[in-house]
Amino acid sequence: MLTSMAMLLLMGLLLGRVFRALHLPSLIGMIITGILLGPYVLNWIDSEILSLSGELRQIALVIILTRAGLSLELSSLKKVGSASLLMSFLPATFEIISITILAPLLLGMDTVSAMILGSVLAAISPAVVVPRMLKLMDEGYGNNYAVPQLIISGSSLDDVFVIVLFTVFASLSASEGIQFSSFLRIPVSIILGILLGVVIGIIFVYFSKMFHMRDSVKITILLSISFFLLEIENILTDYIPISGLLAIMAMGTTIHYQYPLLAKRFSLKYDQLWVVAEIILFVLVGASLNISYVGNVGIKSIVLIILALGVRMLGVYFSIIKTDFPKKEKLFTILAYTPKATVQAAIGGIPLAMGLPFGEEILAISIVAILLTAPLGAFLIDSTYKKLLSR
Repeated sequence: MLTSMAMLLLMGLLLGRVFRALHLPSLIGMIITGILLGPYVLNWIDSEILSLSGELRQIALVIILTRAGLSLELSSLKKVGSASLLMSFLPATFEIISITILAPLLLGMDTVSAMILGSVLAAISPAVVVPRMLKLMDEGYGNNYAVPQLIISGSSLDDVFVIVLFTVFASLSASEGIQFSSFLRIPVSIILGILLGVVIGIIFVYFSKMFHMRDSVKITILLSISFFLLEIENILTDYIPISGLLAIMAMGTTIHYQYPLLAKRFSLKYDQLWVVAEIILFVLVGASLNISYVGNVGIKSIVLIILALGVRMLGVYFSIIKTDFPKKEKLFTILAYTPKATVQAAIGGIPLAMGLPFGEEILAISIVAILLTAPLGAFLIDSTYKKLLSR
């Protein structure tokens, strides 16, 4: 297991550096590392690591979303107003509707399976988007109009919205019928997640001011609280919907609001943690991809993904149409809202595991979407932000 972990980290770091030297996103090298080392090619990653893959990827998401919260200023979100809320559901809704229409025409899917596919593909990847937006904020790009802050908040809420819809559509396909109360889980999950994070953030700030200790100890406590929040979400899921990831991000934002100096120091520590967490996240995403499925869906799946992305971009445009963004900032926001990776890797195989119709096709298309949009979205962000955003 330790040998596998060492190989995973070193090769992921090496290939990531190679792709960065080629002026391409390093995550491409990390995903390729996972594909090569994973069970479907060389099979050099220990099965114990693969069995913990979901938990390890969640830890990586915890780190980057906490880092995002620690840098997110509420005053910045006020600049964009309702656009922040619209970005959390409108682009995903546009994409789901387009796939629901197109998938039966291109792939012969029934309507419910197409809805499931749409909910799998519609989620944006915080793991791709958030670290890049944090980099932009640190370098001073886009802050005049709060573009990075808008994208960070929207992408986090977007995932909650899409995952709840996926659960509803999967239940419908399994003949459990649509429970309209399930749709109430979306706002309830978001509101309770934010409230819980705010309360815990306030308590943590009070605790930090009352008891003096090293920042490394405080970081350990903060990480432990984050893991508890995810477990609370799992425990309460059948009773009260609550988003653990949103609670984590809200906790970080509250710390920034209540104690900016501490948040700044924590941000530096989380940046260091992300160096390792990023490699683990994207290498394990690559290891979860069974490339043999890709050949089963053909060119039509790529056409579907591209057309749906175009409709998604239209949804982003309508979300920000009333903002005072200049044209270049609007174009960047549209381009930045395209990468998909972590959510697709997490839920793309569930329909197949449930024995739902077109489960294999849904998994294959989710793999194609990751391989196509994660590198493309990262490249578009990295190559355009200096040209499109004011500094």
